[in-house]
Amino acid sequence: MDTQLGTTMRASVLRGTGDLVVEDRPVPEPGPHQVLVRVASVGVCGSDVHYYEHGRIGSYVVEQPLVLGHEASGVVVAVGSAVTRRHLGQRVSIEPGEPDLACPQCLAGRYNLCEAMSFHATPPVDGSFAEVVAVHELFAHPVPDSVSDDAAALLEPLSVAVWACRKAGVTAGSRVLVTGAGPVGLLVVQVARAQGAADVVVTDVNPDRLAVAGELGATATVRAPADALPDGFAPDVLVECSGHGPALLAALPALAPAARVVLVGMGGSDVALPLSLVQERELVLTGVFRYADTWPTAIALAASGQVELDRLVTGRYGLDQVAEALSAARTDPGTIKPVVRPGPA
Repeated sequence: MDTQLGTTMRASVLRGTGDLVVEDRPVPEPGPHQVLVRVASVGVCGSDVHYYEHGRIGSYVVEQPLVLGHEASGVVVAVGSAVTRRHLGQRVSIEPGEPDLACPQCLAGRYNLCEAMSFHATPPVDGSFAEVVAVHELFAHPVPDSVSDDAAALLEPLSVAVWACRKAGVTAGSRVLVTGAGPVGLLVVQVARAQGAADVVVTDVNPDRLAVAGELGATATVRAPADALPDGFAPDVLVECSGHGPALLAALPALAPAARVVLVGMGGSDVALPLSLVQERELVLTGVFRYADTWPTAIALAASGQVELDRLVTGRYGLDQVAEALSAARTDPGTIKPVVRPGPA
């Protein structure tokens, strides 16, 4: 154990809806295969905002004090007794889910679907708005110095985009429609272009975000719901990132036959699909849930400069400002990705 760690650390704790407080908590003891990471940066996700504002997401309910945050990076400051793959001083990006690696889904390579998954900031598991976190060494991914602390944290949403593009089969020449220019939508734009997509068209209601989409590689942007898609554009891939049912329904008729539809945004509402359209065009529709084995690809994309992560950061906050970070998007339409830095100012 690093003797300079001390015995306590600061953490931002959600005690109830809209009720955050910074507490002193014991520094966790690493298990045999765990490392302790001194947290450098944590991206704010929409799920963090939802827990803060509503106290639940679907069946996941905050019933006891919870530390939010699951997009994190930092430095290894202590290692467990059986750790062999990581060492002190290593900069890492944290993959926030720990599967059991033994169930049928894990053994089939779909560890994102593990029923025993322990995922940061998903009740009752604490997340990363804290000075120190413990993580299994397999899910603390080393990052090169060319990747900043903020970018290393944002490898988590980048992994969502990588997984979505894999599920969509994006490849050279693909024609991609992205509905929703939030952080993941903007990352899907960049991943799709890096994988050779010929056209990437983005729709959103927010002109500020559409401007960023154009800056990051979108071949065209469309202000929803009034403006039309470019003439002659028949996408063979739709990546739905808004979580807004009407956006999905408006996009389906524009798709080419045999197009692939990947649902990323979690809107929480039922949608009545036009089954005749789906059947007659043989559209292939799938959901995505987190990711599996995406960090190597995400790190390579960020390190090579093919994906710009730092460009998405629109505000940096200390541990005492987590409530402000969680509310940023409501007060500033230009907000894309607030980042919390738990360490000293």
